[in-house]
Amino acid sequence: MAPRHTVAVVFLTLLVAAAGIAAARETVYPSTAENQGQRCGKQTYAQDDTIEEVVITATRIETPTSEVGSSVTVISRAQIEEQQKSTVPDVLGTVPGLDVVKRQGATSVFMRGAKSEHTLVLLDGIEMNDPISPGRAFDFSYLTVDNIERIEVIRGPQSTLYGSDAMGGVINIITRKGQGSTGGFVSAEAGSYNTFREKAGLSGENSLVNYSLGISRLDTHGISAASRDDGNREDDGLENTSVSARIGLTLGDGFDLDVVLRWIDAEADIDNSGGEGGDDPNYTTDSEQLFVRTQGRLVLFDDLWEQKLGVSLSDYSRDGSNDTDADHPDDLSRDSYDGKIVKLDWQHNLYLHETNTVTLGLETEEEEGKSDYYSEGVWGPYSSTFDKETARTTGYYLQDQIRLWDSLFTTLGIRVDDHSKFGTQTNYRLTTAYHLRQTGTTIKGSYGTGFKAPTLYQLYSVYGDETLDPEESTGWDAGVEQSVFGGTMTLGATYFNNDFDDLIDYDTGLWRYVNIAQARSRGIELFATLRPGDDLTLRAAYTYTDSEDKTTGEELLLRAKNKFGLNVNYRFGQKANVNVDISHVGQRYDNDYSTWPATRVKLKAYTLVDLAVSYDVTGNIQLFSRVENLFDEEYEEVNGYGTTGISAYGGIKMTF
Repeated sequence: MAPRHTVAVVFLTLLVAAAGIAAARETVYPSTAENQGQRCGKQTYAQDDTIEEVVITATRIETPTSEVGSSVTVISRAQIEEQQKSTVPDVLGTVPGLDVVKRQGATSVFMRGAKSEHTLVLLDGIEMNDPISPGRAFDFSYLTVDNIERIEVIRGPQSTLYGSDAMGGVINIITRKGQGSTGGFVSAEAGSYNTFREKAGLSGENSLVNYSLGISRLDTHGISAASRDDGNREDDGLENTSVSARIGLTLGDGFDLDVVLRWIDAEADIDNSGGEGGDDPNYTTDSEQLFVRTQGRLVLFDDLWEQKLGVSLSDYSRDGSNDTDADHPDDLSRDSYDGKIVKLDWQHNLYLHETNTVTLGLETEEEEGKSDYYSEGVWGPYSSTFDKETARTTGYYLQDQIRLWDSLFTTLGIRVDDHSKFGTQTNYRLTTAYHLRQTGTTIKGSYGTGFKAPTLYQLYSVYGDETLDPEESTGWDAGVEQSVFGGTMTLGATYFNNDFDDLIDYDTGLWRYVNIAQARSRGIELFATLRPGDDLTLRAAYTYTDSEDKTTGEELLLRAKNKFGLNVNYRFGQKANVNVDISHVGQRYDNDYSTWPATRVKLKAYTLVDLAVSYDVTGNIQLFSRVENLFDEEYEEVNGYGTTGISAYGGIKMTF
C-alpha cells in the first residue's frame, strides 16, 4: 500500500490545481443535487423536495414511498454530506430497527433482532455478503460513503425478491449517476488519532455517456482495539483505499448499458481479543474486496415491456499475519481466506395497465470459497485447510403490483429457489398500503417468509454438515404514517413481529453445526420528520425491540431494547450549515469470553452527540469540521473492545 505522505502529496497537488480551476470559473458544481428524474415504465418520478420520493428496493421498480407497504428508510446523499459521515455504518446508526455494532476489524448490523448474516447487503444489485465468512455476513468496517447517491433500508423478510440472506431485510446502496456538465471535487481533512483522509470525485454526462468516479484514502493511528480500561495501550491503525465508479451508455431509444465497480483495499492492525491481555503489537489483517456489475436495459413495445439483464462479481481476499513478540513469544499465526460470488440475473417488468405491473425474473449464482490457517503455540504447530468448495442457487420470482383508485396499493409475490445441496425452498410476501390523500394518512402492512441457505463453512468445514436445512423466518408488520401541518411534518409508527426457526448454531457437544436454535423478536418503530422551513430539518426515530433466544429464554446478544436518534440540520443562508446528531443506545447483553464457559454481561447504555459544521467560503471552496462524541462519553459497543473519546476533524473541499 502507498505510504500516507505520498498520497497526501498527490491530493495536495490536486487541491492546488482545483483552486486554480475554481478561481477561473464562475459556475458552481452542485455537489448535493439529487437525480432529477428516473424512468419507470411510462412514469417519471423526480427526486427533489417538490415531488414525492421514490424507493427502488421494495419492489425492484421505482415506486413512490406512499405506495409501498414495506417499512422503508431512505438516506439521501444530502443527509450524508450534512452529517459528514465517512462510512456506511456511521450513516446507518440512527435508522429505526437497526443495531449497528462496531469494533475494529468487524462491524455488524442487526435488523429487527435478526442475526447480522440475515441482512442482505447490495451495491447496485451486487451481493456484498462474504461467502467465505462462517455466517456469510457482510463486514461494514471498510465501506465508505464515496460516490453513494442514496441508501435504502427495507425491513422484514425480503426473500421473495432477493432470495437467501434477506430473511431479516435488505440494505441497498445505490451509486451516484453522473449528471450535467463535467465537474468534480477534491478534499482533504485531518484530525484526532493522527487521522488523514483525502478524497476526489468526477462526474458528468452527455447524450451518449454518463459517468461518476470517487476515490478516497484514509490513514489513522487509531486506538487500541482491545479496551484501554483493561490495560491495553498499543494503538491499532488503519489504512483504507477505496475506488468507486459508475459508467452508463445510452445506445439507443430504450436501450442502455451500465457498469459499476467498487474496489476496497484495507490494512488494519488488530488485537488477539478484547479485554485484559488482548493487545498484540504485530497482528495485522489485509482485506481486498472487488465488486463489479454490468447491466443492460431494453424497453420494447412502447414502454410496455422492460428487461434488465445483469452479471455481477463479488471477490474477497483476506490475509492475516501475527508474528511472535515480547508479550507473545510462543504465538505465531498465518491465515488466508478467499471467496467469490458470480451471479446472472434477468428481470422483466410488464406494465400491463396503470393499475397493474407484473415483475418476473430469474437469478442464478455460484459461490465458492477456500481458506488456510497455520499457527504455532505452546501446544505445538497446528494447521487447517478448507479446500475450495462451491454451491449454486437458482431462483425464480413473480410479483404483481396492483394500484386501485389511486389509494390502495397491494403487492403479491412468490419465489422458488433451488440449492445444489438442500433442494427447493419456496417463499412468499404480501404488502398493502392504503393512502388517504385528503388527510395525508397512509396505513400499511406486510407479511412474508424468508430463508437463508447454509454457508459453505457450515456445510463443508470440519465442523460442517452437508445435511443441514436452510434457516427460515416469518415476519409481519403493521403501521401508519401521518402528514400534518400542511406536509411540513410526518409521523410514523410500526409494530413488527419476527419468528426465526431452524437456526444454525454450533453444538459444542457434537462439535459441529446443527439446525438447533429458534428466536423471536417484536417491537415498535417510531419516527418523526419536521421541516418548518427551507433551512431547518429535524429527524427523530425510536425503536423498542423485545428479543428472545427460544432455546435459553434469554435476550439476544447485542440487541438494545431501547434505541433513540435525533438529527437536527440548519442551513444559515446559502453559506453555512450546522448538523447535530444525537444517538442513544440502551442496555444490552454480550458474552465475556475471558471466562470458561463464557458468561453473560450487561453493557451500559450510552448517548453520543456529534456536531458537524461547514462554511462555503466561495461558490467553489468549502471549509468543514466536525466533533465526534462531543461530551466524551465512555462506553463499549462490544464487551472488552475500545471506542473513541471526544475527537475533532477539519478540512477543505474544492469543487470545479
